[in-house]
Amino acid sequence: MAEETPESSGTSLLHNSAATASKPRHFLKDVVFHGKFQLLNSLTPEENTQCQHGLYFQDGEKRVDYILTYHIKKPSSSRSNRQSSLFTDNAFTRSFRRGTARLGRPPPPQPRGDPEVASQDHSMDYHEDDKRFRREEFEGNLRDMGLELEKDEDTKTPGVGFVKIHAPWHVLCREAEFMKLKMPTKKVYEVKQCSGVGAKINTLVNKATEPLHPNVEENRAQNVKHLSYAFSREKQHLFDLSDRDSFFDSKTRASIVFEVLKRTKCTKAKYSMGITSLLGSGVYTAAYPLHDGDVDGENVEPNDRKLLYEEWASYSVFYKYQPIGLVRKYFGEKIGLYFAWLGLYTQMLIPASLVGVIVFLYGCATVDNNIPSMEICHPRNNITMCPLCDRACNYWKLKEACGTARASHLFDNPATVFFSIFMALWAAMFMEHWKRRQMRLNYEWDLTGFEEEEEELKDHPRAEYELCVMQKSLKKEHKTQKPTEIAEEPTNKWKQTVQSAMAGLKLTEKEKLTCRDRLPAYMTNIVMMLLMIGVTFAIVFGVILYRISITAALHMSNNPTTRSNVRLMVKTTAAIINLVVILILDEVYGAVARWLTVLEVPKTDKSFEERLIFKTFILKFVNAFTPIIYIAFFRGRLVGRPGSYLYVFESYRLEECAHGGCLMELCIQLSITMLGKQLIQNNLFEIGIPKLKKLIRYIKSKRRSFQEEEREKKLQRYETDHFLEPFAGLTPEYMEMIIQFGFVTLFVASFPLAPLFALLNNIIEIRLDAKKFVAELRRPVAARAKDIGIWYNLLRGVAKVAVIINAFVISFTSDFIPRLVYQYMYSPDGSMHGFVNHTMSYFNVSDFQDGKEPMDPQHLGYQVEMCRYKDYREPPWSNTPYVVSKEFWAVLAARLAFVIVFQNVVMLMSDIVDWLIPDIPKDISLQIHKEKILMVELFMKEEQGKMQFIDSMTPCHGKERNNHAPIARSRSIPHTHSHTHANNF
Repeated sequence: MAEETPESSGTSLLHNSAATASKPRHFLKDVVFHGKFQLLNSLTPEENTQCQHGLYFQDGEKRVDYILTYHIKKPSSSRSNRQSSLFTDNAFTRSFRRGTARLGRPPPPQPRGDPEVASQDHSMDYHEDDKRFRREEFEGNLRDMGLELEKDEDTKTPGVGFVKIHAPWHVLCREAEFMKLKMPTKKVYEVKQCSGVGAKINTLVNKATEPLHPNVEENRAQNVKHLSYAFSREKQHLFDLSDRDSFFDSKTRASIVFEVLKRTKCTKAKYSMGITSLLGSGVYTAAYPLHDGDVDGENVEPNDRKLLYEEWASYSVFYKYQPIGLVRKYFGEKIGLYFAWLGLYTQMLIPASLVGVIVFLYGCATVDNNIPSMEICHPRNNITMCPLCDRACNYWKLKEACGTARASHLFDNPATVFFSIFMALWAAMFMEHWKRRQMRLNYEWDLTGFEEEEEELKDHPRAEYELCVMQKSLKKEHKTQKPTEIAEEPTNKWKQTVQSAMAGLKLTEKEKLTCRDRLPAYMTNIVMMLLMIGVTFAIVFGVILYRISITAALHMSNNPTTRSNVRLMVKTTAAIINLVVILILDEVYGAVARWLTVLEVPKTDKSFEERLIFKTFILKFVNAFTPIIYIAFFRGRLVGRPGSYLYVFESYRLEECAHGGCLMELCIQLSITMLGKQLIQNNLFEIGIPKLKKLIRYIKSKRRSFQEEEREKKLQRYETDHFLEPFAGLTPEYMEMIIQFGFVTLFVASFPLAPLFALLNNIIEIRLDAKKFVAELRRPVAARAKDIGIWYNLLRGVAKVAVIINAFVISFTSDFIPRLVYQYMYSPDGSMHGFVNHTMSYFNVSDFQDGKEPMDPQHLGYQVEMCRYKDYREPPWSNTPYVVSKEFWAVLAARLAFVIVFQNVVMLMSDIVDWLIPDIPKDISLQIHKEKILMVELFMKEEQGKMQFIDSMTPCHGKERNNHAPIARSRSIPHTHSHTHANNF
């Protein structure tokens, strides 16, 4: 007799005798024990390799649609053979299970022939025993719902038990009808193609872009489309059911099982309902659908996951379009929409990058012809500038700022204004293009009528909300109880728990959480949000003090090289410090936002997600952009003047901008923050952290002795997926792209190369995310969605704010407006000659405050009597010395006028773009209308067929007609096939 391997071990059933279980498997293939339960055939690995890989039950026929895992305590001695229990849905076991549940007793003990299991049960503490009872009740309810379950506790993963779930055909049909899933019917129609010039253009474009398309079937253009209709068991004849195994794909089967798991009640689980509560209380440790198979290795069978890995998740195909149809087929509409949006955003960055590079090259080409920078860099320039700090800093020559002035021109030139207008229109076109793309995907994915189903799903309460309502109901009931009733509590604690749970379930129908119940959570939210924003401001203020103090310290250095590069060193180190703080606080703020949202106890999953997104966005947006906003709008604005500077803590003088303006410092801060977040946070963290977590899980499972190749060969599919990282939602993916969108649009006037860096990052990001979803994460449950939700509103808000911010950056941060005012109001010849001298005021060094003058007044080799500083003020010899001059007011008026004109013109042009581009493509609207007409025709033909059948079955003579039996019989005949399967549950 051949020895049984773990892969080929049989199935042990409820009440199976030890003698029977010890027989060889091939003797048990067709045995039926007194009609009480049936033993399914168990195939050896040679007979069915799919069973060996864990994608099917032990019978090799039932596909595993979902996996539940739980913690088990095993005895020290290891068992040689795998034990897996198959729970069958016969009347005897169901009635026995319900009887034991009503009596409040645990299920019957294991057979006497298995003392190892008996000793394990006795050694369990109360916690483990309690969880086991909950699992048994929940799994019994799942079987009552029609699902089939199989347990596997003797695996290569110590301490983890697996429950394999299979949804039979009648359950799939029932739940698909409840969920109103649209499925393709037998009816096909021709998709209208472009004709004439449009068709020729499309043909040329398709030929030119042929190498860019992935090699998948879903990406090829289809001339025909199946008419889709919400699945109905009464209308199964409309659908092509010739291959039932593939009618519902693995993604749909998993989502159907997940809906059953969420809806199934478990009254013993501390007043909780659904799988989410059981996961939260530790009854189950994980719940996930299986991947379709492996992605690499020898003899790997073709599957959608492998195809995605080769044609989507590989860096070698970075230049190709994404197979969005296949992504949607495997992961669902919600994830498909994310990658479709990310792909469109990346494509739209291509023209923005080209224009940004052109603007930058224009600045490089014209830097030698820029008159203001030429005046600053002129070797005969003998303008003496006032010290940049008290005591430690000396007088300096304006020509020392030559490098800064030339560099500023690269980002501060007339083309910058054009680029800001272009990017505002680009954002509007991107939003409109996405709406059209979204509508096209809704049509292709049969989501055009999804609004009604989505509204119904919004009202489904979360498990945490149900728990809070239950606790509130029980507290209210406890307060209304009489003292005698409290004294006569039953001594049976388990019975008391069940009775309280059932009473609580009834009370929750009348109770709900009010604003008064949530008031402490709301107050905590407000206080914590303000505190976190205050922390950000405090850190920015600390970096300001760092810059002030380190500037003074470096100016006192004896090294001339250090003194000459003070500004560059201070700017760079401060920007790096800001980046490190931003990266740390991003992680902290993400955890704080989730904690605050949990405190609020939102009613639905959609409400929870939207509140979490809003809080996370506010905190991370403030964290990322506060240092940039300070440099752009506050630095150098309130510093005062020589002899009357403003101080912090009476010793720290507020810092000034360089003579070329703060735009160069803004560019440095923006570039370091953007590139650092993309390289470190978005790429290194996403690659390193999942691999590190996976390594930790392997170490914790004490499986270090296995080699990787040996491990992959021996693990079942559900075990391999167990060690993958759980799917945590799309919020982190969207969030990093929204912040990047802010970098690209909000301050693009100061950094025209931002779109280029974003494009390069996103090319890597798409493949990185793809590889993470395909190979690093457990397969997420497919979720339907018709749009990207609240993210669209955030994008639109950022695009609107970007117009205002860029107007202020051009007007107040750059020297664009002062140059225009000088050229058209004060220049004697209409040129920029004399602009530098016009923007600087005079200061008499004798007016320095005591103790604020330079320690070495002879640093330049001569006695300085007058120094210059950048401002519009009256000279010391005027009647009103150091008062702002009329030029200041003229420039200020021009700045404000520019902000108003720029903002209104750009927003008007954006609205025109909105109006010119329709939200729904014309061909899609025609196809949707055509589908509605075809659907009506289909049902009209069906009704006509019924009437003709009735007439053919009815006698011609009116007296002999039976108005009941023939009609009833004729109506049942067309649906005999569907009713047979619809009534199997």
